[in-house]
Amino acid sequence: MATIHPTAIVDPSAVLAADVSVGPYAIVGARVVVGAGCRIGPHAVVFGPTRMGRDNEVWQFASIGDVPQDKKYGGEETFLEIGDRNRFRECCTVNRGTVTGASRTRIGDDNLFMAYAHVAHDCIVGSHCVLANYAGLAGHVELDDWVILGGYSGVHQFCKVGTHAFLANNATATRDVPPYVMVAGNPAVPKGINGEGLKRRGFTAEQIASIKSGYKVLYRSGLRLAEASAELTARAAEQPELRPFVEFLPRATRSLVR
Repeated sequence: MATIHPTAIVDPSAVLAADVSVGPYAIVGARVVVGAGCRIGPHAVVFGPTRMGRDNEVWQFASIGDVPQDKKYGGEETFLEIGDRNRFRECCTVNRGTVTGASRTRIGDDNLFMAYAHVAHDCIVGSHCVLANYAGLAGHVELDDWVILGGYSGVHQFCKVGTHAFLANNATATRDVPPYVMVAGNPAVPKGINGEGLKRRGFTAEQIASIKSGYKVLYRSGLRLAEASAELTARAAEQPELRPFVEFLPRATRSLVR
């Protein structure tokens, strides 16, 4: 049986794996499924329909799976899906989806949501992402894997942020951020590539140099976007680390940060 503190409230319809722990004064609502090894901290709230994978941590005062903060939401059945080994630190908020999106918010694996981070309705968060304190995602945002958002940074609704991108503290992304790119400011503008992050993730010096060259094609060459995309596609045949650029550009819908 799950370890549930006497002061916690767990809805009878919630399904908790045998080794889940639920702390003092926490609330686990109806239609919540919590996988093995998860820990729900004191005063945390998890509402459904929410499905949570293995080994997730929900720290004190976090609110996971509540209704979206969207005036158009009319009580429809929508969902939150969470993968494995995510950490939701103090006072995080993650909302379910809306029928104007895919009816669900999705979070991958191994993400860290630091204190007061916010994930709005219909967001898609990949894996290995970090949202530092007070970072916020508006509705329908997509974060690819390995994205880092600095403290107090924000992403405008419907924006996409590519893999290994980095938003500096207080940055406000109102356009799509390509893979590998580091942005700063309000509105955010490109400042180069996330070279330090790539080193930490095992990219070689040659790969990082190739990515820097790809960044210059996109931002420094004077080529139109279609021309830059064609050049990056040609280079990616022998420089596979450029493939994320090539795959991201057709997905961009709000134009690229400039």
